[in-house]
Amino acid sequence: MTPGAKKLIRDVKRIHRRPPSVAAGFARGLVQLAARQGADPALLTRRAGLDPAVLEDQDARIPLQTYVALMRGAQSLTGDPAFALHFGEAFEIDELSIVGLIGRTCETWEDAFAQLARYSQLIIDVPVDDSQGRRLVIEREGGRMWLVDTRSDPNAFPELTESSFARSAAAVHRRRSGIDAVAEIHVTHKAPAHAAEYERVFELPVVFESGRNAMLMKGNAFPTVTNTKPSRYVFGILSERAEALLRELDASVTTRGRVESAIMPVLHTGEVKMSAVAAQLALSRQTLARRLKSEGTTFEKLLDELRHRLALAYFGDGAISVHQCAYLTGFSDPAAFSRAFKRWTGSAPRRFLEKKTG
Repeated sequence: MTPGAKKLIRDVKRIHRRPPSVAAGFARGLVQLAARQGADPALLTRRAGLDPAVLEDQDARIPLQTYVALMRGAQSLTGDPAFALHFGEAFEIDELSIVGLIGRTCETWEDAFAQLARYSQLIIDVPVDDSQGRRLVIEREGGRMWLVDTRSDPNAFPELTESSFARSAAAVHRRRSGIDAVAEIHVTHKAPAHAAEYERVFELPVVFESGRNAMLMKGNAFPTVTNTKPSRYVFGILSERAEALLRELDASVTTRGRVESAIMPVLHTGEVKMSAVAAQLALSRQTLARRLKSEGTTFEKLLDELRHRLALAYFGDGAISVHQCAYLTGFSDPAAFSRAFKRWTGSAPRRFLEKKTG
């Protein structure tokens, strides 16, 4: 088995206390931009296994793997390998999330960053490497200050790094405030084929294969840029709503999420049985079926959709064969995997890979 395949298995086996998810507002913006660039939004959402109705609620959650499939589907359908950078440029955060609106009510950059760090889970809820569970942290060393994204294994989805940093850079460029505060952009992934587009988007030096995903500030403190119209009243209303959303997120470990978390570590074995999963969750088979039905799904449908999302994510990694993908998604017979993949996407897996690499 290749090192890439082993890494993918480790990724699948990683269990988060909540299934990783993204705010639907970001998925909606992504679909809108892809449509403006000529992609068919119905085809894009169908390939990603996403019900478009979910996008009507900006604060709804979608699985991270669905978002990954949306992003990579958009790259494919638009023919734009730098789509993530362009997505970051196209939308300010307050168009996509309540977190951005809260930032607009803050008086200083430091206040805005504190709120972004506080509510970052409402944007994307993923495993992080910070011991306190924070995704965004300030690190000071040698008289320099870094704004660091602590997301675990960021190179599995570098497009998220691209879009996040591009959105921050675009916001600074639009407002022309504090534009000289950032010295460099550091990313842990390798320079992609579209690296030249980084120069245009960031207008700053970009260091690839760095030890961290971060913005290096020019000074050791936030710039003293202030908001001329901060509103404590609006801040209070928005933060109250954000706190309610955080509570909902904490309570959002749905039966579907629990089942997916139970399936993922053993999916590659092909021994995924509803009775075994029910026992692991301390439920009867009938109770599990009833709870899944109340969430609008069945065990068989959930398993099929999970395999679909993972197959797209594995092929998106670019370091995996059809046989390896069949194994990792729990198919003992590659032919059965090929039939399932064609049902999901309308394309045979080999043809899908040829189009992706060709």
